[in-house]
Amino acid sequence: MTRIVVLAGGVGGARFLRGVREEARRRFPDGSGGTTAAIAAIVNTGDDAWLAGLRITPDLDSIMYTLAGVNDEQRGWGRLGESERVSAELREYGVGWPWFTLGDLDLGTHIARTSWLRDGLRLSAAVERLTRRWDLGGVRLLPATDDEVETHVRVRDGDVDRELHFQEWWTRYRAALPARAFVQRGVEAAQPAPGVLDAIASADAILLAPSNPVVSIGTVLGIPGLRQAVTGASAPIVGVSPIIGGAVVRGMADACLAAIGVETSAAAVAEHYGRRGRGGLLDGWLVDDRDAESMAAVAASEIAVSSLPLLMRDADTSAAIAAAALDLAGVHR
Repeated sequence: MTRIVVLAGGVGGARFLRGVREEARRRFPDGSGGTTAAIAAIVNTGDDAWLAGLRITPDLDSIMYTLAGVNDEQRGWGRLGESERVSAELREYGVGWPWFTLGDLDLGTHIARTSWLRDGLRLSAAVERLTRRWDLGGVRLLPATDDEVETHVRVRDGDVDRELHFQEWWTRYRAALPARAFVQRGVEAAQPAPGVLDAIASADAILLAPSNPVVSIGTVLGIPGLRQAVTGASAPIVGVSPIIGGAVVRGMADACLAAIGVETSAAAVAEHYGRRGRGGLLDGWLVDDRDAESMAAVAASEIAVSSLPLLMRDADTSAAIAAAALDLAGVHR
């Protein structure tokens, strides 16, 4: 059995995982429309928060909804066909964040998760229960950690330095307040969730989704022991650039990169990740055709590099990206 591990977060991670699943069905068919490959997604939990008494896990939920085919493709988050009556009521009571709207169907997920957490389940066990409802096509979702590790942002707001939860900086302020640093509260005491280290150790390929390198992939790798497990694995590590034509596709990842002094370019993100064996991560790197001029700089770092269109428009284009990543990792039919 071929085992594929994907480090992921956000919309880019969700769409890439959908492509990995589609390519796995084509490359390793099981004869009934599925795949013989095992796909494990290790998902960022740094965006998580307590809100109105509920535990919210945006990246895990976005990926679950996308793989289940019930996501709102236009908005890029939440459930398809949502209503927002409960959020409107909460605003009237002054509860929660008025700039962070939760749909009524989505709230059902948060209530179920929070109920199980209050009963004593760890996050990974709650995720397993949630995903039983949906057909995810054989993809297993693993939170990077069961511990509460939330990303905060140190910003300069006028003449005042303050620290915001990442969701407030990202959703309320749209990353307009210049970030000075990102802080993962609670990360020092965190441990990888059950199944995470085993999945990495047994992988035939480890893929870095085109997710935010700083607050998605960076937060996953910031869990103590996780980066060491990834770099020490026998599997090749191939990343997909989140930069297309010198710009981010959606969101404000460029604001995150600027905060840590990294240029918004495919070559600069590859340099940020670094070459495995030289203190970095990558064995291979995929860049968009429009960034092909960056290939020489990446290759000079002795990272194998290939280019193709990286815009994930549909199942076929997403599967083609996954296929290129698997090929670069040496995982063939």
